[in-house]
Amino acid sequence: MTSPKIVTRFAPSPTGMLHVGGARTALFSYFFARRHSGDFLLRIEDTDTERSKKEYEVEILESMKWLGLEWDRELYYQSKRFDIYRDFARQLLKTGHAYKCYCTTTELDEMRKTAEKNGQKPMYDRRCRNLTADKSLPFVLRLKLPLDGTTVVSDLIHGDVTFDNKEIDDFIILRSNDTPTYNFTVVVDDIEMKVSHIIRGDDHLNNTPKQILIMKACGFSIPKFAHVPMILGPDKVKLSKRHGAVAVTQYREQGYLPEALVNHLIRLGWSHGDQEIFSKDDLIKTFDLEHCGKSASVFEVGKLDWINNQHIQKKNDLDLRTTAENLYGLDLSKFNDGVGAQKLFKALKERTQKLSEWKDSINWFLGDSFEKDAKAVDENLKAWNPEIKAAVIQTLLNIPASDFTSERTFGALKTLAQEKSWKIPQLAKPVRVALTGTLNSPDLGICMEALGSERVISRLTR
Repeated sequence: MTSPKIVTRFAPSPTGMLHVGGARTALFSYFFARRHSGDFLLRIEDTDTERSKKEYEVEILESMKWLGLEWDRELYYQSKRFDIYRDFARQLLKTGHAYKCYCTTTELDEMRKTAEKNGQKPMYDRRCRNLTADKSLPFVLRLKLPLDGTTVVSDLIHGDVTFDNKEIDDFIILRSNDTPTYNFTVVVDDIEMKVSHIIRGDDHLNNTPKQILIMKACGFSIPKFAHVPMILGPDKVKLSKRHGAVAVTQYREQGYLPEALVNHLIRLGWSHGDQEIFSKDDLIKTFDLEHCGKSASVFEVGKLDWINNQHIQKKNDLDLRTTAENLYGLDLSKFNDGVGAQKLFKALKERTQKLSEWKDSINWFLGDSFEKDAKAVDENLKAWNPEIKAAVIQTLLNIPASDFTSERTFGALKTLAQEKSWKIPQLAKPVRVALTGTLNSPDLGICMEALGSERVISRLTR
């Protein structure tokens, strides 16, 4: 007998951009489904018509595609499914699992105030629960919940979590304007879409008993739940805008590769031995829920930078250049010009943490007009000994252009320093600043080979 197909879903609300916490939840759902050859669904929960914006929906979809989270089946929109929700709600009313509540806002406020005055939890007092006759008044539909017993959430990460039914209100499933509520729409969608595993943030854990009670009232079987702990900032407080970039698109603009952000987020709360670097194929083969932790994880930008560097080094040169060109409008075709340029690109890959660094750090190679570090110029070029400068230029002029390699050029400078009893920094630092505008550039020999004899001599002479 074959096991039922595993189906997971990600259900963002287009009331804001896709942030890294939501993206991490999507990743868990995606890789769990792919690991088990299941379906991963995307559902846009756009029932909040006042706050839902088309531009946010577009941003969410672009972020999903950029992260490589392709979804199966159609793209679902809750706003197009209102008739389905209403039919389910009316069926619950018909079977006696829901009832009409005619209480006004004023009456509900009075109930709340009375409960608070008596030191009780503010809850609906169920006064309309057993009415037998209809009234010609506006009403909401409330779910008729059990008055005793418990509801147990069997969570794949947290274990069994028990909720006392007495602490759960007869909550509303259909408002007086005939629109469904969040907990109700979620349940109807998950059941209709045959979702087998609901993987989401643990801030939804308190909603889960309500959703289970709706499922039971509808006669549905209960899917499996896995509530993922939240992501914290470095100060151990829930990650938010005050910690810097939060939206997925912000990380793309800063020059992080999608595979690096995926790698970092999936490791926040999940482990696979001591392995740190994962490709998409690795995660499809290895991701599971058994190795997800119960505790919140800290988002460390420094760790993301390191992971991004690892993925930059692994990436194909042409693909990497194309990515940077598209992001920042750069023309990196000069890196195709010979062995020296290719050596320089390899050196850049090894030291780059974010592609955004290239916007300023490689202008010295792309053109002859570039910014120089003022402090480096003051300390190295302005005080450069004329005798040393002249000797350096002559030494490099003696090297044929066809043999102007990193080994030959830097070797010649070392020999010159030895012959004159000069220290290498007396030669190398001014040369580096003159050629690249900074002391923070790749290996000097590689820089010289990439620039070529003519450009090196021109810059040193100038």
